[in-house]
Amino acid sequence: MVGSIVRAFSVVRFLNLGALTHAYLFMGQCLCALAQPLVIFSPTKLAALWFPDHQRATANMISSMSNPLGILVANLLSPALVSEEKDIPLMLGVYTIPAVTACVLATVGVREKIPPTPPSASATHSTSQPFFTGLKMLVRNKSYVILMVSFGAGIGMFTCFSALLEQILCVMGYSNFFAGLNGALFTVFGLLGAFLLGLYVDKTRAFTEATKVSFCLTALASIAFAVMSRFRNQTVPLALTSSLFGFFGFSVYPVAMELAVECSYPVGEGTSTGLVFVSGQIQGAVLMLLLQALTVPTTAAPFSTCDTAEGGALDWTISTLVLAGVCSFVACFYVIFFHTDYKRLRAEAASAASINTTGAEATIPEA
Repeated sequence: MVGSIVRAFSVVRFLNLGALTHAYLFMGQCLCALAQPLVIFSPTKLAALWFPDHQRATANMISSMSNPLGILVANLLSPALVSEEKDIPLMLGVYTIPAVTACVLATVGVREKIPPTPPSASATHSTSQPFFTGLKMLVRNKSYVILMVSFGAGIGMFTCFSALLEQILCVMGYSNFFAGLNGALFTVFGLLGAFLLGLYVDKTRAFTEATKVSFCLTALASIAFAVMSRFRNQTVPLALTSSLFGFFGFSVYPVAMELAVECSYPVGEGTSTGLVFVSGQIQGAVLMLLLQALTVPTTAAPFSTCDTAEGGALDWTISTLVLAGVCSFVACFYVIFFHTDYKRLRAEAASAASINTTGAEATIPEA
């Protein structure tokens, strides 16, 4: 909230901040960025403390998908609010409203850290390890490390895809509008896929099987996009592959977070999911630099719609093929090497069996 307010006031004309405008704008943006981990890492903890085991994946999906949904809304709303430079203060002011609203609701409406009645055995008997102890347990857990590397790579690939989509398509003559449409389809169908897979996993507990199948289908969609993006006038196939890439890729998101908790229990939910996202950010930065380094300037693109002021058209053929190759390699690596027990579910089942046994003994009348 503070960051969004500072950012909005940095461009208000009557304050006349002069040379300090960019400094305050940057400071506000940094404050917003510092708050992001608290939001991204919280869904798994929220699901564990407030929802029973048959609703956790769905609860995780709803809370975690709010982040890409917010990004989608902002991407659609920004062009509608800003038609010229003077409209930027209005846009930043509008974006302050949800931040202030969320802060007020969280302050006034949320008064309990945990529900009065724990929804599950793991919530009743919290055994979360101290941070550094949990960290040591995670790096020694083979299954968790494989999941962290694989899912982190997925986060990095989706970050690169969203950020570079317009540059990849413009060289083949596709408009900025079409690139934005593909980005919107990627997110919308991703939300749908995450919703459906979350419901499925809550019913079946097939965490590992669901993520392995989704990873493989994501790899196939990335290969299809890499091929189709090299041809002109392929609007329908490109829109379809972007939709499938989002549908299968995003569906892994909430399920993998729940799986990270299952394979690392009794390490705290925030620690296990947080390390996965740190891995994703690092891999995303490395992959972004690699893909940009693999581009080749091209002059043989008379139909290009790329902005010549930003360096002209670049050939992204090698980059998109590398992205598809990385996605395929990660999918194969994950399918072959990842195996785990569902430690949290097993502990909850053992706790429930113990409670039932104790209750049965208490009801046996004395002879």
